[in-house]
Amino acid sequence: MSKMYKLLALLVVTLFAFSACGGDDDYEFRVALLAHSPDSILDDGSFNTGAWLGIQRIARTHNLSDTQVQFFQPRIASDDERINMIRDIVEDWGANVIVMPGHHFQYAAYIAQGMFPDTHFILLDAAPVGSTGAIAPNLIAVRYAEHESGFLAGYAAVMEGYRNLGFTGGMAIPPVIRFGHGFIQGAEHAANSLGLAPGDVQIAYLYFGQFSGDPAFTVMAASLFASGTEVIFTAAGGANHSVFAAAEDARASTIGVDSDQSGDSNTVITSAVKGLEASVYALINDYLNNSWRGGREIIFDAAIDGVGLVMGVNNRMRNFTQAQYDSLFAQVASGAVSVNGSLDMNEIRSGLNLVVVNEM
Repeated sequence: MSKMYKLLALLVVTLFAFSACGGDDDYEFRVALLAHSPDSILDDGSFNTGAWLGIQRIARTHNLSDTQVQFFQPRIASDDERINMIRDIVEDWGANVIVMPGHHFQYAAYIAQGMFPDTHFILLDAAPVGSTGAIAPNLIAVRYAEHESGFLAGYAAVMEGYRNLGFTGGMAIPPVIRFGHGFIQGAEHAANSLGLAPGDVQIAYLYFGQFSGDPAFTVMAASLFASGTEVIFTAAGGANHSVFAAAEDARASTIGVDSDQSGDSNTVITSAVKGLEASVYALINDYLNNSWRGGREIIFDAAIDGVGLVMGVNNRMRNFTQAQYDSLFAQVASGAVSVNGSLDMNEIRSGLNLVVVNEM
């Protein structure tokens, strides 16, 4: 074999290896965002929207075409179908990175990481659940400090002037529970700061039992508003729109969740957000820059700007100021103000002196 032939062969192998790892000019690189059910749409104003913004930012940064970034929905909502969808996306479409938002993918992620060791997976807001629950090197599980984000929302609501608050969750799963428990603690912290008397601030607290909208949920939210609730922090996915509809009829206020939901209803005064776009962008960018560090769980919290409230132009609060927010956020980020991330409501209640929580 001539030296020139060997050199050319080495060049081909090197280019193939680079192609397998991704790169700015690599037209083969493909990233998929998965929905957990046929009803889970891309423009959900929540997880899918936030994750997709991160993927679109990757596309702009690395000059990817529209055909290299795709959104996929399963035919039915089941673990088997989600696994089949992942198989099709890997084997037929050639995905390099697959983003899976939410707890619905816990089992599918656990199976997929072993089935396709050369494909990289980003599981948002959950960890893989299987016989061992182990996280393989080709998977990163991302969690968010929802209790800190909820804390900021509860504090802002009371400082804004509301005294009768509401919280509606989709299902009582850890991320939603932490949002609600943080909301309670934030309201308590604000009540203490203002020197309010015990019982001056009350929170009506309930779960719908699902994340999709239902006319019955609009009726439930309307009942809360009719009984005096002034603002509802709703962490209920697609069911948020049921709450927004009730608030619009009642001319009341709401607080959105996960991503900026100010465009979904003029009742949304702010949103308790997670760094969905930032986290998805950062991890895919790591892959493309050959700095992927899998086999781990990452917590995005206030210390790394992983959670927060929507302020600025899309904020509709009149009394709670940017300066007040910045001061509180800095205290949470530094640990000067500690927020309890416990899932035990009794533990949260034991720390209350002023706020009354009425579970429904």
